[in-house]
Amino acid sequence: MFNQANLQELLSFDGGEAKVLSLYLSTDTSQESREALKLRVRSLLREVGAADSADAAAIERYLDHAHDWSKPGLALFSCATHDFWRAYPTAVAFRNRIRATTKPYVKPLAHLLDFYAQYGVILVDKLGARFFEYHLGELQGHGGTIGEDVRKLKSGGGSKAVGTRGGDDGIRQEQEAILRNMREAGQEAAEFFATRPIRRLFLGGTAENVAHLRENLSKQLQACLAGTFASDMDAPEHEIRQQTLALLHEANAVREAKMVEDLVTITAKNGHAVTGLDDTLHAVFESRIQTLIISDGYRSQGYEYPTGYLSPTLLIDKPEAAGDPSELDDVVEAAVNRTLATGGHVEVIADNPALERLGRIGAILRY
Repeated sequence: MFNQANLQELLSFDGGEAKVLSLYLSTDTSQESREALKLRVRSLLREVGAADSADAAAIERYLDHAHDWSKPGLALFSCATHDFWRAYPTAVAFRNRIRATTKPYVKPLAHLLDFYAQYGVILVDKLGARFFEYHLGELQGHGGTIGEDVRKLKSGGGSKAVGTRGGDDGIRQEQEAILRNMREAGQEAAEFFATRPIRRLFLGGTAENVAHLRENLSKQLQACLAGTFASDMDAPEHEIRQQTLALLHEANAVREAKMVEDLVTITAKNGHAVTGLDDTLHAVFESRIQTLIISDGYRSQGYEYPTGYLSPTLLIDKPEAAGDPSELDDVVEAAVNRTLATGGHVEVIADNPALERLGRIGAILRY
């Protein structure tokens, strides 16, 4: 499974004079046949003029003989000149795209690591709970707890007579058993997730059971809570995954909207933020980026100077832009790579009109 170490390896690779082919695919065979997908790849390879290259041959050979087609997403990187090859099948599909650049195109994978990072799920009923950990859309671990059996303790039509266990006593004992089970579920949840670095948590069950469990969760898990949903305790895992991925999209949409709103506010107050390509690239050069915020699909040709300065246009009489520049097919991708390499964070946001109005790019700065 793709991880942060894999991303850092891609960031550190440079093909120099040779190009690196970066290919992202939706490989969901429930939507399209293998042969149709392979034809689509050949078309993408022709788009970048790589149809007859060793890299194109390596990609087609992999799809014909090595790829198992069990997952709906695939990221491939090939630079035959340097014997560099990486293949990362993923549980989340990518938008089909290809790049031929001197460094691997990593923006979609950086987005994958951020958007689908570790999250947890707890299903709960009156008897106990089931726990799930997901990362990048895949199940990483599961567990559960079963508490005291809960039964209506009524006797003979709900009599409250002394000597029976029915009536109000039965109801009270049932409620006590439920609360004990919820406390136990809360304790077991804390233990299950203690060594699992989840960023978000979703609770499933009836509204009443979810509310009871929520009261018994640790403060750490309560801080991660991102949503709730109706679910049966015995729901199949694939159904739980689909429901919670939908909730994850909703939670991320809210978070992204808030992030762009913060960017607008900080910029308006002349705080530590920049918007627009020129100012953002200047902040990249100074390694001041805390969070780089980009509209999905944003690209721009540009230049890289020997000093490391990035610019969308040729510059004159600018000290940072000394020397003869190299042309870049995508200066935005260069900014992404530089930001990640210097410990910054990258957010790729789709369909946000406010970000579009800001020039499709901006950043919250460290200082």
